[in-house]
Amino acid sequence: MTTTQIDNEVSEFTERFQLVKEEISKVIVGNDEIIDGTLISLLSKGHVLLEGIPGIGKTKIVATVADVLHLTFSRIQFTPDLMPGDIVGSDVVHESDTGEKHLDFQKGPIFTHILLADEINRATPKTQSALLEAMQERSVTVGTTTHQLQPPFFVLATQNPLEMEGTYPLPEAQLDRFFYKLKITYPEPHHMHEIMDRTTRREEPEAGMVLDRDQILVMRDTARSVPIARAVQDYAIRLTLATHPDTPHANPMTKQYVRFGASPRGTQTLVIGGKVNALLNGRVHVSCEDIRAFMLPALRHRVLLNFEGEAERIDTDTILESIMKDTPEPSE
Repeated sequence: MTTTQIDNEVSEFTERFQLVKEEISKVIVGNDEIIDGTLISLLSKGHVLLEGIPGIGKTKIVATVADVLHLTFSRIQFTPDLMPGDIVGSDVVHESDTGEKHLDFQKGPIFTHILLADEINRATPKTQSALLEAMQERSVTVGTTTHQLQPPFFVLATQNPLEMEGTYPLPEAQLDRFFYKLKITYPEPHHMHEIMDRTTRREEPEAGMVLDRDQILVMRDTARSVPIARAVQDYAIRLTLATHPDTPHANPMTKQYVRFGASPRGTQTLVIGGKVNALLNGRVHVSCEDIRAFMLPALRHRVLLNFEGEAERIDTDTILESIMKDTPEPSE
């Protein structure tokens, strides 16, 4: 590929990303980091977990992203009585005109491009686990038959903080399948004014479609083709190993407060997210700064605290910030 072709791909990638972001901003006030993280995850073939108290726009963000992208969209409201079959579908008995009976598979709402799993931690672990295969393998197995999901398949899950009543903690295997965990905080006063101005009038702003399926798949391929130097990749690996208390790379805070560190999926997230971040900054190579840019959402849900960490209510972000500060960049 020539230099001109590469420059054109990078330019097209950043223009499309900015176009989507601007369209989302017509509806969503602030939350730039949340929007960036959601779009980066989509372009990295990942999934997003949004955490925040009720009423601060988690579901609105997801619905707006679906409006901007020309993709099919399903929403599942997770409740304690929701069953796995309500998500993936089930075999249904049909009777023909001649009286013969046969089984037909009735697809569930998981057969879509964008799936909103609303308040995912209000469902039981058994129901939450129905998403495991789909999020990793992009397929659904019912009985002995495996059904493929059409790309792009993107799960946007919202959850309330675990301290709230009626919530179940997500299993570690489920958490690890989320590319980023993004925390939505309460809006600033000036953002509250803008929200009131937009939502208390006769007509609320709407976002239009600006990106289709084929364009998203091309952007995904562009992101994956960005090279990364061995030394920068080693930096990402050392950051991940620093979250493990039983390795020579362990950070002092890790040794004191962490039970289990991030999996290799965490390193993959740092590298792929770094590639997208590099493109958004007009570069075709990954730097250490790109690796660090989204390290908190990439690893915060993959670091499990020990008893002492839980007792002292240590925030995993604090541990990760210490790791970023103490892990040296490559000398070359």
